[in-house]
Amino acid sequence: MKNIALNDVHVSLGAKMVPFAGYNMPVQYEGVTAEHLTVREAVGVFDVSHMGEFLVSGKNALALLQKVTSNDVSKLAIGDAQYSCFPNTENGIVDDLICYRIKEEQYLLVVNASNIEKDWNWINKYNEEFHAELKDLSEDYSLLAIQGPKAVEAMQSLSSLDLADIPFYKFKVGDFAGIENVIISATGYTGSGGFEIYCKNSEVEQIWKRVFLAGAKYGIKPIGLAARDTLRLEMGYCLYGNDIDDTTSPIEAGLGWITKFTKDFINHEALAKQKEHKPEKRLVAFELNERGIPRQGYDIVDNNGNIIGNVTSGTMSPCLQKGIGLGYVPALFAKSGTRIHIQVRKKVIPATLVKLPFYKG
Repeated sequence: MKNIALNDVHVSLGAKMVPFAGYNMPVQYEGVTAEHLTVREAVGVFDVSHMGEFLVSGKNALALLQKVTSNDVSKLAIGDAQYSCFPNTENGIVDDLICYRIKEEQYLLVVNASNIEKDWNWINKYNEEFHAELKDLSEDYSLLAIQGPKAVEAMQSLSSLDLADIPFYKFKVGDFAGIENVIISATGYTGSGGFEIYCKNSEVEQIWKRVFLAGAKYGIKPIGLAARDTLRLEMGYCLYGNDIDDTTSPIEAGLGWITKFTKDFINHEALAKQKEHKPEKRLVAFELNERGIPRQGYDIVDNNGNIIGNVTSGTMSPCLQKGIGLGYVPALFAKSGTRIHIQVRKKVIPATLVKLPFYKG
């Protein structure tokens, strides 16, 4: 089990540490609901340094990324970020990721911690044709997600850059908390705004301390992975291993918007055919109509009690105060407003399909 650079800091703050994707990670501090609401209403900081970072450079970097990712990397200007995925050859997804264009011929890929080795092997396999320069920086870099509506105001004193001038899914490289050449990215996994800060492991403790000093009067608090999950679910953001995996296609998962058929990428012909003929199953969002908490793996049943799918993610929404979830059902049942039922232990609870996001802000 690996430790992230700030492991001792989290322990000293009373974090409950749990094994996650091969790392000891802080899952919560004062409690999931309180941490969740801190991010929705003020500003909170996640340490997500377990995430993987690959640097892709050279004259064939773009060609390689166009082949292995579903989105159109050629659209990125320097300073742009892009959500994408690695399609596999079996109509599934190797991983989802964010691609940053750092320089003219240099890109940074940020991948899920549990898939670092799998992703590295996958991209290297296809790089045999392109010979781009690849570096795995995962063990050298830390990542802090400073999220919430007060994030910009709270952090502005730490940088000479105008943080309010960084649009969503754009980034700048500059000074932050006394450290030079920090990536300040207006991305996140919460739907409440803020930044993700990429820095070297040797720099992260200084940044952490200054972030909390600067944010003290704004009610800043450390936030664990449990609240990260409830926050992303309120927005309907997919989690790899739950809502998307090696057996689910981006079309089925509602990720057609990151799947661009203007280029030749892995399995694009099969995915284009699936899009044209409509997938047989779809990822849907539902709200429970009665009290209950849906959990991953619970059955989704129709009005006659027939099992038609299963829940991939579910929770009690801290903001909506009702059970919400995602799951796959046959396309016949996938229309918004459709009534379904969730088997919660021995009880069958009625639910309604809704349009995302659950949380409207």
